[in-house]
Amino acid sequence: MFRPATILTTATIQPICAAGLAAIKAGQSTIDLSDVNTVDSSAVAALIAWRRAALQQGKVLSFTNLPANLHSLAALYGVADLLRH
Repeated sequence: MFRPATILTTATIQPICAAGLAAIKAGQSTIDLSDVNTVDSSAVAALIAWRRAALQQGKVLSFTNLPANLHSLAALYGVADLLRH
């Protein structure tokens, strides 16, 4: 399970996104977002990138403990369904 840091914003997302991609490549199938409390649109982009990477590798990726603020952003952008199983 990959568990990203508490802040997923443009200032922090690049190394976190890379770590998530590496975790997926290493076989992780769950991303636990329970520690995340601060987000912006780059967080949504990272989740989509992680989902895409998993699909390209033929893997199923699950997001758990999606914070309400991140779900709201995903819904606003019309991509909330992409974050479901």
